[in-house]
Amino acid sequence: MYDGLKGFREFYPGEMSARRELTDTVEERIRRYGFREIGTPALERTQMYVDKSGEEITEELYAFEDKGGRSVSLTPELTPTVARMVVETGGELSKPIKWFSTRAFWRYEQVQQGRFREFYQTNVDIFGSERPEADAEILAVAADTLGDLGLSAEDFEFRVSHRDILGGLLESLDSDVETADAIRAVDKQEKIDREEYHELLVEAGLTRGEAERFDKVLGTDDLDDLVTFAGTDRVEAAVENLRAVLEAAADFGVRDHCTISLETARGLDYYTGVVFECFDTAGEVSRSVFGGGRYDDLIEGFGGQPTPAVGVGIGHETLSLLCQRAGVSPEEATETDYYVLTVGDTRDVAAEIARDLRELGHVVEGDLNDRGFGDQLSYADGIGAETVVVVGEQDLAEDCVTIKDMTSGEQTQVPLEGFPPSEGRPTYDDYGG
Repeated sequence: MYDGLKGFREFYPGEMSARRELTDTVEERIRRYGFREIGTPALERTQMYVDKSGEEITEELYAFEDKGGRSVSLTPELTPTVARMVVETGGELSKPIKWFSTRAFWRYEQVQQGRFREFYQTNVDIFGSERPEADAEILAVAADTLGDLGLSAEDFEFRVSHRDILGGLLESLDSDVETADAIRAVDKQEKIDREEYHELLVEAGLTRGEAERFDKVLGTDDLDDLVTFAGTDRVEAAVENLRAVLEAAADFGVRDHCTISLETARGLDYYTGVVFECFDTAGEVSRSVFGGGRYDDLIEGFGGQPTPAVGVGIGHETLSLLCQRAGVSPEEATETDYYVLTVGDTRDVAAEIARDLRELGHVVEGDLNDRGFGDQLSYADGIGAETVVVVGEQDLAEDCVTIKDMTSGEQTQVPLEGFPPSEGRPTYDDYGG
């Protein structure tokens, strides 16, 4: 007997039907915004991730040498791959390019609530627009997707910030600050106590007084306070851009979902502008549900022409947790519309009826184990069949079949000719009245 690997999960039919419904709902809304689905490889060259994130990233990768002697990794995220794909088009595609995909990713990390070593994510990206409307559209498609899943404004919020605000505030300090380390400290601040947070800022180069003043200004409700604190064009421009994105979000109908949260830093290093994270307002999902933002430098970093970009990665594991918390999870159930039950030598007629019902778009099963009448009926009940069509030798002798409603137990004979009809979903109620 073999055990499954830690952090890798299997999904049985009921669970999988719920996951499929969630995925279909997410993708249907994304398509309505004009995003086109792409397919991407499971393996990439390890060096691509090292160049982007440094050698330490290999500790999180499923990296190995393939039979051709190449160092490759199972993809831990999608953005570098789509950046490479955009570069490979050589500028041939009309902009903005709007792509999405849903697929599995792999990271070797500590397994915890909503985080596994194999996980599924829907990525949505816009390439070729620097306008605030592009950022707002990403926010809108994410919010509309959550609404389609049955979540309300009381269930989630988008915490929105701007990477240049944090960087600009730190840059304006007198001390020699390691900006990347300080931003990572900000990204961790909700998970640690205040003293430890301030200590991390000091380790990044701030004085104790600067750390306290920096912490205080991040909590302001007035964006003008940031401009005054920094006194730099960089922060002023970032604040102006953030305001423009929020104004566009209002026009897109999603401003009420957005809360300015300057502590939202996003862990990934390639973000350059507005960033956001989705959180469970009840606080029962212990981490962000998903996040996204603008990454205008990545395409150029992969050898392409300067190309603005913005996107979001919607993690299905944490999204499922949010739906569970809010009581709107898709039902874990499989459905069978019809079971075609055979009695005697009637397989040819039963098979034709089953084919006709399937052509009408229904889920249909039949006997594959040469069971008797009672065992077939028990099986039909076990799979949740709504209607059983009994095709027996006696029925056929009378040019009929029997329709049985599995909920009420009522049944009636109907003429074989014309069954099933050319459209619709025939049940006992259509014939038994």
